Amino acid sequence: MSNSRTAVLFWQLAILVLVLVVWQWGFEWSRALLPKAYVPKILDPYFVAKPSLIWQSFLRLGCFADSAGFAACISGNDNNLWVATLVTLKNTWWGFLFGSASGIAVGLLLGRSDFLARVFGPYVVALNSIPRIALVPLVILIFGLGDLSKIATAWLVVFFVVFFNTFEGTRAVDRDQIAAARLLGASEFTVLRTVVVPSALAWVFASLLPAVSFALIGVIVGEFIGAERGLGKLIIEAEARANASEMMVAIFVMMFVGILLAIAVRSLQSYLLRWQPQFEASA
Repeated sequence: MSNSRTAVLFWQLAILVLVLVVWQWGFEWSRALLPKAYVPKILDPYFVAKPSLIWQSFLRLGCFADSAGFAACISGNDNNLWVATLVTLKNTWWGFLFGSASGIAVGLLLGRSDFLARVFGPYVVALNSIPRIALVPLVILIFGLGDLSKIATAWLVVFFVVFFNTFEGTRAVDRDQIAAARLLGASEFTVLRTVVVPSALAWVFASLLPAVSFALIGVIVGEFIGAERGLGKLIIEAEARANASEMMVAIFVMMFVGILLAIAVRSLQSYLLRWQPQFEASA
């Protein structure tokens, strides 16, 4: 097992180093070895900045290379990298939290009631058929350019993802287990708490991992269209200046934020589902 992990880590690092080397010097090598027409555009630093330029932009945007000092740079720029990251992270978290909570609640409610599922089913399908991104301008018109519109956008994206998985997970609960609980005198709430929810948790968490990414996407798209602060606004401002390195800084920070959120959800999943065989080793 240890040898397998070492081999995996070795190849992961080797691939990373290879990508960085090609990324940094591939364009010059291609121009020296290939005719101009065959040089890959993706290696052109004008479109995809070199890692060294991205690092320099990170130091500048992060106020590490400011001559006035870190504190003066932070206070003098309302949308510096750290403020933008915190704003985007906060909006992503609240949008994910509200979207997941409401999706789980409505999924459990409709999943346990055939009558409500038949009544509201067509409306849910109709609303789900609307591309959420198309609603972003309307959301911004209603809630303004502030953080509330970004949270609402993330909620719109996350809700349906979590709802459908929760609904199907609730429907898939073993009917014999429900009948046995009722035979022992369990109330509807007890059945929900002790049988339905534990059985549907695997379905719920299967939706939470992609929901984290969707929440971040929703917030960023909202910041693209109109925002006062955030990583999306940083990207739009860098795009207006044709500054690829600053765009890549914001993209990598978003990737890092998404990874942290996914790790948090995965850790919570391992804890709550520690009774399942695949999570016993990590519990």
